Amino acid sequence: MGGKKSDGKVLAQNKKASHDYFIEDTYEAGMVLTGTEIKSIRNGKANIGDAFATIRNGEINIHNMHISPFEQGNRSNPTDPTRTRKLLMHKEQIHKLLGQSKQDGFSIVPLKIYIRNGYAKLLLGLGRGKKQYDKRETAAKRDAQRDIQRALREKQKIAR
Repeated sequence: MGGKKSDGKVLAQNKKASHDYFIEDTYEAGMVLTGTEIKSIRNGKANIGDAFATIRNGEINIHNMHISPFEQGNRSNPTDPTRTRKLLMHKEQIHKLLGQSKQDGFSIVPLKIYIRNGYAKLLLGLGRGKKQYDKRETAAKRDAQRDIQRALREKQKIAR
């Protein structure tokens, strides 16, 4: 019965990332967690809205990711919910990400947290910042698509 535990349920998502950045490429990273942080993540008590990633000394870290303390936690509960956490990636991936993020206008953006095979994973995106007119253009396209779908639904209701 030793099958793989793979649910891939999204536990936290950065919805502002697609609004503020053009996501060029994505990478999956593991997280180094302490104490009962994994229990809080599984309960959906994580927030990556203000989080950002940096690469220093060949290691990638995530800053400002908020994981609320576990309610039934013990003394191994971390005291600082927004502490800097190390991310686990292959060296080649880190070097590739570093090279791409050094280009003008690119940054490393956390996109979502999910569980894969029993481990918490963080999806990182290589994002190029959007200008204000790009954001307006994206919103206009989304509104136009919504209007088209609404018109098609109305037409189908009338045809019945």
